[in-house]
Amino acid sequence: MPQIAVNNLHIEYESFGAPSAPVILLIMGLGAQLGRWSRELCAALVERGFRVLRFDNRDCGLSTKFDQAGVPNVGQALRTGAALSAPYTLADMAADSVGLLDALAIEKAHLVGASMGGAIAQIIAAQYPQRTLSLTSIMSTSSHPDLPPPTHEASQALLAPLPETRDKESLIEDALKRQLAVASPDFPACPQRLREVIVDEHERGFHPRGVARQLAAFLASGDRRAMLRTISAPTLVVHGSEDPLIPVACGRDVAAHIAGAKLQVIEGMAHDLPVALTEVFADAIAAIARSSGR
Repeated sequence: MPQIAVNNLHIEYESFGAPSAPVILLIMGLGAQLGRWSRELCAALVERGFRVLRFDNRDCGLSTKFDQAGVPNVGQALRTGAALSAPYTLADMAADSVGLLDALAIEKAHLVGASMGGAIAQIIAAQYPQRTLSLTSIMSTSSHPDLPPPTHEASQALLAPLPETRDKESLIEDALKRQLAVASPDFPACPQRLREVIVDEHERGFHPRGVARQLAAFLASGDRRAMLRTISAPTLVVHGSEDPLIPVACGRDVAAHIAGAKLQVIEGMAHDLPVALTEVFADAIAAIARSSGR
């Protein structure tokens, strides 16, 4: 996979499909590498006539790391309410996505973001309307403080410290446990495949300090309701009915604050992108993209 210079960073990306086809930019969530957008989904979108880009966000995978910025104490800020100093914001990460389009000479794209990536996609659609053809926000939120919080188990999956024994196998088992805590009850992943994904991510770019900085960016970026009201691109909000990390009420809130947004709640889906739902995701993304006329 190639790297490209973006906003004084290096971004690792991968492209599928014909260069002349309309572009779908896939934006992944907290600490998740580009491979969390499955090849099956990328292929399904290509079959529907699109060029697909997936990439590693800053501080993740093979893209530029920000270790010189230190590690914010997210846990202390959440426990005490102390001010959280983030080395960058979601707006900076949105600028990275737009910068990737610039570097690849792509004028406009259909934006698809998952979880934190959905928040980034929302910001792009609001702040860069001229670059946005459509928006699909998956299992994300407006970050309004009155929305329901994660369950205790999901919070633990996100915030629990790494295991004391930090050899490769222990860290992989820990990552599997965290993933299973937010997995879709009606669409269980193949255990072998899930392990292969976790192993690949570990070997490709295990970087917990980057996850802490990304989380700080997410928490420090605040409520987006006013921003959502400015979005004019055709918008689809997809959310799982069983999401324990970002409850379905959060997705409903996103849709409620974007004029004309469509909401698709998937029964039995939690906070992941089950391969079993590949055709459902691809059909939904393609439909909202085509509604833009591009």
